[in-house]
Amino acid sequence: MIKKSGLLLLLLMTLNVTAQEGTFSPYSFFGIGDNTFKGTAENRSMGGLSVFSDSIHLNLQNPASYSKLRLTTFTTGVAANTLNLESSTATDELNFSTFDYISVGIPLNKFGVGFGLKPLSSVGYDIQTLEDEVASSLSGRGGVNTVYLSTGLNLIKNLSVGVTANYNFGNIENKNILAQVDIERSSREINTSDINGLTLDFGLQHEFKIKKRFTVRTSLAYSPANSLNLENDRQLATIIFGNDGSEIVVDQNTAESTSSKVDFGQKYNAGLGVGQDRKWFVGLEYTHQEASNFDAINFNNNIDLDFIESNQFKIGGFYIPRFNSPRNYFNRIVYRAGLRYNETGLEFRGESINEFGISFGVGLPAGRYFTNINLGFEYWTRGTTADNLIQENYLSFYISLSFNDLWFQKPKYN
Repeated sequence: MIKKSGLLLLLLMTLNVTAQEGTFSPYSFFGIGDNTFKGTAENRSMGGLSVFSDSIHLNLQNPASYSKLRLTTFTTGVAANTLNLESSTATDELNFSTFDYISVGIPLNKFGVGFGLKPLSSVGYDIQTLEDEVASSLSGRGGVNTVYLSTGLNLIKNLSVGVTANYNFGNIENKNILAQVDIERSSREINTSDINGLTLDFGLQHEFKIKKRFTVRTSLAYSPANSLNLENDRQLATIIFGNDGSEIVVDQNTAESTSSKVDFGQKYNAGLGVGQDRKWFVGLEYTHQEASNFDAINFNNNIDLDFIESNQFKIGGFYIPRFNSPRNYFNRIVYRAGLRYNETGLEFRGESINEFGISFGVGLPAGRYFTNINLGFEYWTRGTTADNLIQENYLSFYISLSFNDLWFQKPKYN
């Protein structure tokens, strides 16, 4: 059944994930939006840790992990999010849900392949201000998604390498409206950026035994500096508002389209962990990315804004009481937890916009061939209320379904 319905579900959900509003953060105004992908539900429940891989779960953060697959795996994740926005003078609360990823992994002898769809960034904000009898409305929507193809190869015993090719595509629209008291017409500016381009990611994973009982795992991941193509359009108009709040254009001027690029700094990740196979694991990870350049997005230029180097630190792990317990279901559950701290690389009005998150989750056995349901929740904060900025407090509940089956293997019995 997974062979037919799984792939059909992949196609149907792709249509939804490319159109969704994945954030309502005012910080998504900057650059190409929020980096919304935090790994699969399994990884996210361990603080986003990606150093651990096994034979029945997908690890979308390191392509070398595909060499460990022993069963064809189809997985998809969805999240329900509550966002509390807090300033020095007011608070607001929003609820929204997202599709987080859709992926398939297939083992082929000593190597494995994978493909799917995941978000790269998301834009969604609506900011209203009133000052000196001038009202302004700044809103944005859109984002960038990634279709990827990965392969991982077991190069030598216990050493795997991998590469991922990503095609990134999307659209970001920013709209700014200014209205003044006692003046009938308002001014409106709409900036639209179509984004696309190819990027590559590389990965390596190694493991070895100590004292014949414990397994040490190490991982490296590297993304070279790269660029995405932009096609920028700009419209200027004077408008009046209809009785229903609609925007009626009086005069409009469309500027000539321009082509440009946004540049991403190179990124590398290093991980180290130790554990007992099918029992427990704990690991650490560090990620560093050089500063990116988004000056080509014409509405992003701001003297109070700087994009700087970013750093991320993660710690997490899991525990399984007894993975093959024949009678006690709770002994076969995977219990996960993790912490992460992220210097996002965004600095506004001299304040660094950083994140801190804590997460917990469980993996529930749900059928034959190690099919499982993974549940988790994460509480995380971003930003600060200093200097009239916004602090964001998130609570995310997420679930992934991971279906496993045998593909491309000849039956041993007729």
